[in-house]
Amino acid sequence: MTGTVLVADDHPLFRQALRLAVEKILPEASIAEAGTLATAVAAATAAPDLRLILLDLKMPGATGYSGIALLHAECPDVPILVVSSAEGAAAADEARAFGAIGFLHKGSDLGAIEAAVAAAIGRRSAPRSPAPDSATEEIRETVASLTPTQLKVLLAVLDGQLNKQIAHNLGISEATVKAHMTAIMRKLDVRNRTQAALVARSLGLDLAH
Repeated sequence: MTGTVLVADDHPLFRQALRLAVEKILPEASIAEAGTLATAVAAATAAPDLRLILLDLKMPGATGYSGIALLHAECPDVPILVVSSAEGAAAADEARAFGAIGFLHKGSDLGAIEAAVAAAIGRRSAPRSPAPDSATEEIRETVASLTPTQLKVLLAVLDGQLNKQIAHNLGISEATVKAHMTAIMRKLDVRNRTQAALVARSLGLDLAH
């Protein structure tokens, strides 16, 4: 298979292990690497014919499941395979709920990683898993409907940034930030940024794993 595979992890040695797995399964693919969420997003949007994203949850710039949410928003048709040290079935379920096609623990051996990469190739990004709580699922789908820029604004609000900081960091005007916040609040059916942040926090977008 030709195309590009993005390996996003902040640990160089583990990135190398993931790279070895990809090279064995997909010897003709190009491999892009990223050590932060920002560089991962930039690489994903710039990569020609991106076929797969291998993503660590705990990279700099990412909190909770925000990395999955943002990359899924930027590249909705590209499968995301999460490779994380998070424990428990809940983490895997939440990763899938935000759009990942699979979840692999970092303690897995190279053979398991290779098998997961092979299984992920050719799959479309997974539809989000239904949650037992239909209200939570409805909110999650609403967050998923945000544009990439709106999601970046919401994550910045979660980080406690003011409109001026958000505008500077995203390279847009404060008026544009306010317009995005208005759209976000309308979609989430809330009245202010604090309520918007609470909704996002309730979905685990800012929970560290």
